[in-house]
Amino acid sequence: MANKTEKRHEALGLTDERVLEMYETMLLARRIDERMWLLNRAGKIPFVISCQGQEAAQVGTAFAMDPEKDFVAPYYRDMGVVLTFGMTARDLMLSGFAKAEDPNSAGKQMPGHFGQKKNNIITGSSPVTTQVPHAVGFALAGRMEGKDLVTFCSFGEGSSNQGDFHEAANFAGVHKLPVLFVCENNKYAISVPVSKQLACEKVSDRAIGYGMPGVTVDGNDPLAVYEAAKEAVERGRRGEGPTLIETVSYRLTPHSSDDDDRAYRTREEVEEAKKKDAVITFADYLKESGVLTDEIENEINERVKKEVDEATEYAENADYAPAEDAMKHVYAE
Repeated sequence: MANKTEKRHEALGLTDERVLEMYETMLLARRIDERMWLLNRAGKIPFVISCQGQEAAQVGTAFAMDPEKDFVAPYYRDMGVVLTFGMTARDLMLSGFAKAEDPNSAGKQMPGHFGQKKNNIITGSSPVTTQVPHAVGFALAGRMEGKDLVTFCSFGEGSSNQGDFHEAANFAGVHKLPVLFVCENNKYAISVPVSKQLACEKVSDRAIGYGMPGVTVDGNDPLAVYEAAKEAVERGRRGEGPTLIETVSYRLTPHSSDDDDRAYRTREEVEEAKKKDAVITFADYLKESGVLTDEIENEINERVKKEVDEATEYAENADYAPAEDAMKHVYAE
């Protein structure tokens, strides 16, 4: 157990204020996600693809980067990443409701297809893993333009079996590009357990084949993730090439709002995983280290609740795109 003299975050160069910000970002992602599930079940939004159980991995990585100059190519669960890089609860709710003001696609895309130029969020597409070579391309372009930038791409462990991942990792390794390859291993590629996806023990074992370091960390520990990501970012900035980070956590929800996970995993397994829920365990750490008091916790909860409520109300009442915009930004208009 930690005590007030044992502050792991200080050893990593993180202030009390910074780790409280990390916690609030994780909590905001969780509360937006929970609200989206309620809205979906109420028939108000069509689809949810959840971040629950992976917030620590997302926030821990994103906080190690510089949103002013770095670029992220997130995968569809990465609500914690895009919130860190500047998206708001309102932005995400507008996407959920598919409204005209949705900054990702003006309501044309499903939720989770993040993209926002002003916040250095590279637009994603529906096929899994396509964001990985895009991140490598941005890193190459940055080098060619003499820019001090690092790119980040995330993907599930199922995506680590796709050709896009292998080609992108090989290219980045050969050219020593500043890329963070972050595999958010949540144990299931939809219904396929990791034991039927990988012949090797860890996704990070694959790194050696591409001439880069690979590390596996506890995806429920945002500080462990931050430490690994910070080192990888610094390596990239020094011109030493890419890094593969595997964050191991657990997907606490079904794959999506259209999935019934009872068909392939037991309720006991899910309940056991909830005991390691990072939103709870990180709050416990912050309390034990004297950073999170009851008063601060209440303030954060109230602030997050207000933000989610206001975002929901705004997005629900916002306008849909007019029919004549159906082809806008689709073809060469």
